Formats: sequence, structure tokens, C-alpha cells
Amino acid sequence: MNSFRFRLTFIMVAMIGISVLAAGILMGKTYKENHISALEESMVREMRIILGSMDWRQGEPEELYDYFTAEAKELKVATDARVTFIRADGVVLGDSDHAPETMDNHSDRVEIVEAQKTGIGRAIRFSDTIDQNLLYVAMQLHPGEANSDIIRLALSLASIDASIKHLWSVLIIGLLILFVVSAIVSYRIALGLTRPLEQITKVAKRIKNMDYQSRVKVKNNDEIGELGSAINAMAESLQVQMTRIHQNENQLQSVLDNMINGIVMIDRTGRMLLINRRAEEVLGFSAGEMVGRHYTEAKQQYELAQIIQDGLESREHVREEITFYFPEERLLDLNLVPIMEDDNEFDGVLLVLQDVSAIRRLERMRSEFVANVSHELKTPIAAVKGFAETLLGGAVNDPEISRSFLQIIFDESERLNRLIGDILELSKIESRRVPLQFSPVELTSFVGKTVDLMKSEATRKHITLNLQAEQGLYVEADEDRLRQIIMNLLSNGINYTPEGGKVSVKVEAIQHGVPVTDEDADYDHIRISIADTGIGIPKKDLPRIFERFYRVDKARSRSSGGTGLGLSIVKHLVELHKGSIWVDSRVGAGSTFIIELPVLQ
Repeated sequence: MNSFRFRLTFIMVAMIGISVLAAGILMGKTYKENHISALEESMVREMRIILGSMDWRQGEPEELYDYFTAEAKELKVATDARVTFIRADGVVLGDSDHAPETMDNHSDRVEIVEAQKTGIGRAIRFSDTIDQNLLYVAMQLHPGEANSDIIRLALSLASIDASIKHLWSVLIIGLLILFVVSAIVSYRIALGLTRPLEQITKVAKRIKNMDYQSRVKVKNNDEIGELGSAINAMAESLQVQMTRIHQNENQLQSVLDNMINGIVMIDRTGRMLLINRRAEEVLGFSAGEMVGRHYTEAKQQYELAQIIQDGLESREHVREEITFYFPEERLLDLNLVPIMEDDNEFDGVLLVLQDVSAIRRLERMRSEFVANVSHELKTPIAAVKGFAETLLGGAVNDPEISRSFLQIIFDESERLNRLIGDILELSKIESRRVPLQFSPVELTSFVGKTVDLMKSEATRKHITLNLQAEQGLYVEADEDRLRQIIMNLLSNGINYTPEGGKVSVKVEAIQHGVPVTDEDADYDHIRISIADTGIGIPKKDLPRIFERFYRVDKARSRSSGGTGLGLSIVKHLVELHKGSIWVDSRVGAGSTFIIELPVLQ
């Protein structure tokens, strides 16, 4: 911008200088011409006066030299000009400055030729004799006659040249002063013009660099002020539009990042344009690595590349379900949808990746659940049906046999009733249709009462129940469901512990996963441990112990009246309390079930 300012100043100064110089040249030329014209007129008047007052003699040149020379010298004193008398044929008869007999014929002189034609002639030429420019004016003695004698006056132009030089000196000094003044004024004017333009340029560059909050300070209402206002209006409009675009981009990015399905956009040439977060997790590479690169460069199995190639070639919807083994084993449902522009031109494909591993696993679990339920229901029903048929076949007449069979039928119907009840209970818990009523529970008395409820069952097997609980421990929980959790675990411990064994319950406070020993210390979780000295659980069965209908010892479980759903119900109830449960067990040494619940829900 500074260079533009100096260029503008230079142009303005140059224009002023050229204008003044041209005016000076024109003025000097006009001054000189007018001055010379005035001298000519004055010399013509003087020559007419001379011709009117003197006697022009005729004769041979030798006879006339002295006369005309004396007249010429006398007239020079009066006119202050060189006087020359010339005969019509160009012979000089007398001259005030030179001997006429030594002078050349003047018939070819410019002023003489012009005077013979028009009556008066003039010429300006340099005189080698006096080393000056002279103005020569010649006039016929008898104007209009071809052979008329001629008088000529010559006047030095030294005074005119001096005047012109003085004029040029004054003009040059004035021009220099004008240059300085005009340069200062022009610079101030250029500064006034360019400074707002500098600011507008800076604001425009900042807007180019996406700083849409930058504004021009408008001080005047001239054209530059209107330009600044227009820049401000444009910046404000861009800021509004970019804000809206950023909001839309953020919303779109948020939608893409939080979609449960993976999205990959591929253009018609095979370059990946967009990969969302879920697609990164499923495919095992990041968007930063692959966006802008060809899909064949992705580290994935051949089937995926083949499906994409088929979609790009056919430009039709393609759907496949394949198993991915990298970065982990997943079953994916792939949908390849063609992308068409407004003019129905093919622009690429959109790959939608849906992880259906959990869905297929749930379907498998549902099928297994139905099969297990059918199997579990079939066993008591077959027993009831078999013993009922035996009774109907005549065994009812034997009181001993009929009583035994009826007791079996009653026991199996009770077992069937418990199974159906547990199935319904588990179904409600899994579908989150069990509303929990949370309230503060004082654990020492609550667990003590629950243990008391199980003492009669433990006494029948001569099993000792122990309770170890700190005083003043509270937890926010649903009392009924918490009692159900503890009773199920106690019942399992009693059932799988031989006679004379022991089942222990321990309640303690936990802070950051570490037991709290100080009574006044804060705690964020409660840990309930239920340990028995029973048969234990093999290590291979521990990961599946909380599955529905899973039994370690199927024969013993059925003989004890278990349905195989108790631990699954316990796990779901603990999770509804936002807690966790796990088991530590060794075969022959017993099992310990550990529950951790948050103090506050």
C-alpha cells in the first residue's frame, strides 16, 4: 500500500509539474513572439519616419557610399539600431557598422527577398560579427514596386534573450517550489485516500483468513466510506452464513459420530470421502489415514473390497452379511447404496455397516432359552403325566403306592410352578419392567433379618450361618429386591454345602475399591460377601455361572429343586442397582459371591 501511495503522489506531482512546465513554455514562447512583434512594428515606424525625412539619392555605388554611410551612422545614434541602405539589385549603399564596399550582395537575404515581395520583410539569425542574435526588418522605399530600393534596420535580441532567461529562471525556481508544495499536498491527499484503503485491505485479508468478526472503521460518507460499509455488510453476512454452516457441520458430525452404524462415503473413482467414528471402530483404521485415499488401500479382507467394487460397477443397492476378523471378530450387515446427484448422475456409493453380532447372539440366546424352557418344562410335565397314567392304570387302589405317586406329582407341580415363576420374574427384570423403589437401608439389621429367615433351612442341614457387619452402614436400594439377592445367594450356599458346613455373610464399606477401616471415613460403595464351604465351582464353569439354566451339576441341581435361573436373576437385579457381582471359587473348598453396590443411586 505504501508503494501505491508513493506512485499516486508521484503521478500527481508529475501531472502538476508537466502542466506548469507546459504553461511556462507556452508563456515564454508567447512572450518572445509578442516582444519581437512589438519591436518589428516599432522598427517599421522608425523606417517610415527615416524615409520621410531623408533624401534618397541616385547614382553609382561609388558615388553614394559616403553619403549613405554617413546617414546610416547618424541614424544609428538616433535609433540605437544598425541601419543599412540597399539598392534594388542587392548592392549595399551604406551601413552604420561596416564599409559598404566590403559587404556581399544582399539580394538573397531572407528579409530582402520577403520585402521585395510584400513590401516589408523580416528575419532572425545569428550574427558572427557581433556574436548575437539579430532581428532584421527590411522595407521598400516605394512599396509595391519591383525595383524599389530597401532600407533595413537590425536590432540585437540580447535583451529579449535575457528577459527569456530571467523568465525561465523564475519559472524553474517557481516550479521547484511548486514541486515541493505539490509533493507535500499530494502526499497528504494520497495518504487520506490510501489510509482507508489500507484498512479495507487489511480487513479483506482477515476476512480471507476466516476472521469474519473484523470490521472497517467508517469515518466518512464518501465513496471509500461506502466501500467500507459494503465490506462490513459482506463480513457480517459471511459471519452469519459461516456460523450457520459450522452449526450444520457440527450437528452433522455429531450425528455421524454418535450413530450406532458405521458410515463410509466413497466417490465414483473409489476415493474415501467420509468415515465416521463407528466405521473406524468396525474397520480398524482411522479417518485421518484413509480419507482421500483409494478404498483398496484399506487393511481389510478381500470380500469388502469386492462388494465395494461391485457397487461402483453396478450402481445398484448391494446388501451382504459377512464376518469380519479384524480388528475383532464381528458379524456385519453391509448395505451399499448408490449416491445420485440432482441431474441423476452417479456420484459414488454410501457404505452402511451394521454390527449384527449382538442381534444374532440374542437370537441364538432366545432360541437356546426357548429350548431350555421347553426342556425344563417337559421334565416335570412328563413326570406328572407318567405317574398320573400309572395311577389311572390301577395303582390308585394301592394306598402306599398312590400316596407316594401323588407326593411326586405334587413336588413336580411345585417345581413347575417355581420354574414358571422364575421365568416370568426374569422376563420382567430383563425387559426393565420392574420398577425399583430406592430408599436408605441400614444394612446391619437388614442383612441380620434376612439371615434369620434362612436359619431354619440351614438348621435342617446342620449348617452354621455367620454374619459379620459393621454398624451404621447405609445403602440406597430397593429393600425387596436386595433381600431377594441375598436370599438367593444364601439359598444356593446352603443347598451346595454339605451337612455340618458353614455359610458366612460379610458387609463392609468400600472407598475407591479399598475397604474402609475408620468408622468416620467416607465410603462410596458397599461390599456384601457370601461365602460357603460347599463343593465349589470348576474354573471352566465360572464364566458361565450367571447364564440362564446353566448348571454345574445338573443332577444335583434338579434334586435340590433349583430352576437354574436364580443366579441370572441375581445378576440382573445387581445391575439394576448399578452394581457388580463376581464369584471366587475352588472345587472342594467352597465359593464366595461378592456384590458391590453404590451408596447413592
